[in-house]
Amino acid sequence: MEKVKIGIIGGSGLYQMPELENVRELPVDTPFGKPSDAFIVGELEGVTVAFLPRHGRGHKILPTELPFRANVYAMKLLGVDYILSVSAVGSLQEQYAPMDFFIPDQFFDRTRARAEESTFFGEGIVGHITFAHPVCDELGDILEKACGTVEGLTVHRGGTYICMEGPAFSTKAESNVYRGWGMDVIGMTNLQEAKLAREAEIAYATLALVTDYDCWHEDHDSVSVDMVVEYLTKNVRNAQLVLKEAVKLVDAKETPNPFEGSTRSAIFTQPQDWNPETAKKLDAIIGKYAHKKAAE
Repeated sequence: MEKVKIGIIGGSGLYQMPELENVRELPVDTPFGKPSDAFIVGELEGVTVAFLPRHGRGHKILPTELPFRANVYAMKLLGVDYILSVSAVGSLQEQYAPMDFFIPDQFFDRTRARAEESTFFGEGIVGHITFAHPVCDELGDILEKACGTVEGLTVHRGGTYICMEGPAFSTKAESNVYRGWGMDVIGMTNLQEAKLAREAEIAYATLALVTDYDCWHEDHDSVSVDMVVEYLTKNVRNAQLVLKEAVKLVDAKETPNPFEGSTRSAIFTQPQDWNPETAKKLDAIIGKYAHKKAAE
């Protein structure tokens, strides 16, 4: 299978990368089923990337229906070391205005129905990743630097993305509680991606596109799809420009993926006790540790 170093996950509104050259469509099957769509592989500024529209082309998959494990495992099968994830978010604080970009360094989980899609482990192999710092700082630096090359773009670095269940937007009571907790932006998708990327030893960072003030703000009391789409349409071009620059910076990185090898210490179950079927499913992630851990 073709190997690609950099993966891009496009969120609501970002379903394609028109600057990609030498484009080919690459279906990928995984032990966790099919990803959201076929991957679009091509060269961006001379760098090979694998692009995946999170909700599928045509936006046909609900946040609660997303095959997170298949999406991230497919990235692993392609050899991806770095994932740049683009996501639409609502702002929970006055200083993050619609059209701004936000690069979170923390996540807070308010999902309820996605336990199965939040980890590769289970079914006979137990693993507990370290997740105190869920975002790759190096990729965050790169995204911030790339944002600085787009004229007129306001970017905020650092803060917390609260991941809600969806698909409905928040009630006003919920929105005000999240503000009171000190949350910064709200979305429906990135927490699971970040967890799975860490288990798969892939560096991960989010480029969040602010579309609205959520319903706490008097001017945004009723968040609508039309409102979100309007701001997304305006901001997608900026996101594409940021990604072009970020991909070049990631490719030029001299330091290796900081999470390579990190999952080895997360695995509690000894190899001789691994469920063979689960071990086979997770071979791309933990296969290399079967003999090393046994020898410890």
